[in-house]
Amino acid sequence: MQRIIIPVDFSDTSLNAARFAGKMLSGKPGTIVILYHNYQHDSDYETSKSYLESLQQELLEKGDASVEYELEMGGNLVDNLDRLAHTRRATLIVMGLTGRSEIQQKFIGSNTLKTVDRCLYPVMIILPDADFTKIKNVAFASDFTDVENSTPSSLINAVLEIFNPRLHIVNVNPEHYISMSDDCRVQKDKLDEMFGDYEKEFHFLTMNDFQDAISNFLSDYDIDLLITIPHHHTGNAGLWETSNTRKLAYHTHIPILTAHQ
Repeated sequence: MQRIIIPVDFSDTSLNAARFAGKMLSGKPGTIVILYHNYQHDSDYETSKSYLESLQQELLEKGDASVEYELEMGGNLVDNLDRLAHTRRATLIVMGLTGRSEIQQKFIGSNTLKTVDRCLYPVMIILPDADFTKIKNVAFASDFTDVENSTPSSLINAVLEIFNPRLHIVNVNPEHYISMSDDCRVQKDKLDEMFGDYEKEFHFLTMNDFQDAISNFLSDYDIDLLITIPHHHTGNAGLWETSNTRKLAYHTHIPILTAHQ
């Protein structure tokens, strides 16, 4: 059973994310949608409950097999989501994101990015203009570094199980034009085994700019979902830090799934 948490504050952004997820999960009997709202005052309870029930009914009418809702007053939204995901053994959290300009990026959608940074559960980021059509081709951006310990394969596989897509495993490294190293071949074989249930392709891009390489790849291969693993350290993995996921989130039209190592 797959449990998908969708936090909503009834803004256009969060409602679009909820409707996107509703379409994405429509007709999938093994999924439970959990709508979550964090309100601040006792007086907000009845109105919030009414809005959630309306959204719940909308998603049920569009084909979602099971839709529940949770209301919680006060506390920190990110901490609340992390706790709820743990309590309900969630597969995924789906959140909207707004703010394409530099100023907007600093002030809008911060809870989504904080959740990506801090939550241990996979988070799917939905852009405000996104409209679900399909998830058939999924790209997974990997740095091919100690993949056995750095790749949360069980978390990613749990999400992939919902869609059964074709998986494209992508590595960006300007040194590939020389030859693939022995270690790279070892990491490739390990990834092949980790995601053995899916039809897959490996792609090695010899470009210096990670963001440009991935953006072009998403378009060229008609990718419907991008998976990244945010890192919280510096050094060789600099291109793969959360800041890079942040840039991609603001410059691509498809959903991004983040899963921590």
